Amino acid sequence: MFTVYVLFSPNFNKIYIGFTSNLNKRLLSHNEKATKGWSIKYRPWKLIYKEESIEKSDAMRREKELKSHRGRDFI
Repeated sequence: MFTVYVLFSPNFNKIYIGFTSNLNKRLLSHNEKATKGWSIKYRPWKLIYKEESIEKSDAMRREKELKSHRGRDFI
């Protein structure tokens, strides 16, 4: 099972879109564990949307779609 997720940083008004096979572990990484990367600068993150897919390819396609202009409008 794969999850496409959207995070929101209320302190910085930023959105992060990604996909993972372990959402709880990934959220912990975004908010606490990670020491490198774009998302650490905008902590804390709140989960505002998620979708589950059985196939990794479907999750990757949906992530790309959400990152597009039309996807941003949806969010």
